[in-house]
Amino acid sequence: MRRRLIQSTLAVVLVVIAVFGVSLVIVETRTITESARERVESEAVRLASIVDSRLIVEDQVTAEILSNQVTEDRYAVIRIPGKPPIEVGTEPDGDVISASAPGEEGETVTVQEPRSSVTREVGRTLLIIGLVALLAVIAAVLLAIRQANRLASPLTDLAETAERLGSGDPRPRHRRYGVPELDRVADVLDRSAERIARMLTAERRLAADASHQLRTPLTALSMRLEEITLTDDPDTVKEEATIALTQVERLTDVVERLLTNSRDPRTGSAVTFDLDDVIQQQLAEWRPAYRSAGRAIVTSGKRHLRAVGTPGAVAQVLAALIENSLMHGGGTVALRTRVTGNQVVVEVTDEGPGIPADLGSRIFERAISGHNSTGIGLAVARDLAEADGGRLEMLQAKPAVFGLFLSRTPPDRAREDEGRQTVR
Repeated sequence: MRRRLIQSTLAVVLVVIAVFGVSLVIVETRTITESARERVESEAVRLASIVDSRLIVEDQVTAEILSNQVTEDRYAVIRIPGKPPIEVGTEPDGDVISASAPGEEGETVTVQEPRSSVTREVGRTLLIIGLVALLAVIAAVLLAIRQANRLASPLTDLAETAERLGSGDPRPRHRRYGVPELDRVADVLDRSAERIARMLTAERRLAADASHQLRTPLTALSMRLEEITLTDDPDTVKEEATIALTQVERLTDVVERLLTNSRDPRTGSAVTFDLDDVIQQQLAEWRPAYRSAGRAIVTSGKRHLRAVGTPGAVAQVLAALIENSLMHGGGTVALRTRVTGNQVVVEVTDEGPGIPADLGSRIFERAISGHNSTGIGLAVARDLAEADGGRLEMLQAKPAVFGLFLSRTPPDRAREDEGRQTVR
């Protein structure tokens, strides 16, 4: 492209120079020739008037007297009736420009100038025109190179940006080039890069959340199926199968919630539910794992509490906290329920070493973990809690105490209370 721009600009300049240059050469040549002819004619008239003035006073007319009146490169012949011709200067060879002027005393003055002087003057003019044309061509080439670089380099840069987007690197470059059209293309590419980055982030987040949230129900389901394969008691098989079906329903709820959050992570489906049912479900699911680890999981606090939220989401939050205690904590894990103001609080604590001081303020950030785990469990749990209007907080670092805060007021009534307070 750079070469084409330079060639096209140079071609335009050469055409302009050819058209106007040839016309200028023709005009200047004619002008110089006419000017030389007028000078010769003027010279002849002037000499004729000088000869007339001398003849009137009957003075002598000689070549020596008139030599100072004739330009050095010109030749003059004065013909006076009854006298021999008087020659002034050297007669030129070759083609000449000649002019004659008659005098009042009957004499005739002829002045000649070699055409070579005109040719030299025309040559000088052509040289000047040629130098100007050369300077114009050089200036045009430099300007074309500058413009070509100004246009070609941004286009190459934009092509590289588009190629990076296609290869999976969605980082915007935020480069502008001072050309409105190219800057508009750069804006579009940057916005596309930002959209692609958000989409890739959402996909990666969905994959990470899915792998993390599906792991616990799948583990519990596999444990129930193992219990079924190891017993011959029909009642035990029936009980374990019922629990396995519950796990399948939970898996379905997790998948649906993941898909919903991938579209809008702030979308919740809060309802009023019995908190004891969710807690007992979690105890039943996790007791075998804790029993295998030689540890216990217990519950205490107020009973028969009702909270507002999505039961499946609350179960996933509690499962994430219980699993963290199993993997990173120690001793007995306790789930305590209490009421504070208009909120129900579920505290999950254990007897382990707690959370390191350097991780305390960042414990809910993604990819932050002190035990080489995925580091997304608590981040996902907090998102799930906030999606239904609740919140998840770390209440104490050593030993670790996490609190899940849920509202006790249904969403419609809470909005009515807020409106009533606003009116007041």
